[in-house]
Amino acid sequence: MTLKEIIEALLFASQKPMMPKEFVAALKSAADGCEDLDVKAWAKTKEAEVAALLEELKIEYIESRRAIQMVEQVNGWKLVTNPEYGRWVRQLYPESKPTRLSGPALETLAIIAYRQPLTRADVEAVRGVAVDGVVQSLLERGLVRIAGRAEVPGRPLLYETTEFFLEHFGLRALEELPNSDELRRAALPTAPAPEAPKLEGQMTLGEIAPAAPFSDAVASSEPVESTVETSQAETL
Repeated sequence: MTLKEIIEALLFASQKPMMPKEFVAALKSAADGCEDLDVKAWAKTKEAEVAALLEELKIEYIESRRAIQMVEQVNGWKLVTNPEYGRWVRQLYPESKPTRLSGPALETLAIIAYRQPLTRADVEAVRGVAVDGVVQSLLERGLVRIAGRAEVPGRPLLYETTEFFLEHFGLRALEELPNSDELRRAALPTAPAPEAPKLEGQMTLGEIAPAAPFSDAVASSEPVESTVETSQAETL
């Protein structure tokens, strides 16, 4: 028995992806109350050693052309079937029908992924169409989530991608998105800045001094500008 074999056994038995620290925790727990010298020695394994063994196992699976692969995702390592065998594996789950994202949904998701967090209005400025329904669909699928509110008048919602987004597309981080640096710097249209809402009791210029008809302004001995300034002073 070797440490690499133990790591493989833990990965196979786990019902969720495992991080190196979780392998280390399992090795330490197994040594509690055990007198076996090897078990005690493995309990001293560091996360870096586990990470190196996981990479070795990954290469071995690839080189042996197994039907199973090891993949590292944002939430840890896991064993998965090789995509080449998907046609046959899907027969085990006839009730699970894969659903594809529509073109508009993919475009919207890509904009959010590369420029997150951003508002719905900014997404619409890039796409040129309303995206309310598309964003709602992405939220329901768990690919996008609300990240807070923008610090602008009206405080619109901000959207960003989720951990499931990374897992679904086989990414460990957003930096692994294709052409990430270049597309993040590309100039894109943005929504016009929203106007500040009128505060209760506040008066607009038109309410302070309603515009006089053109004929009245001509007949008046005082300039219109002077009338506005006087009215403002009296109101304040």
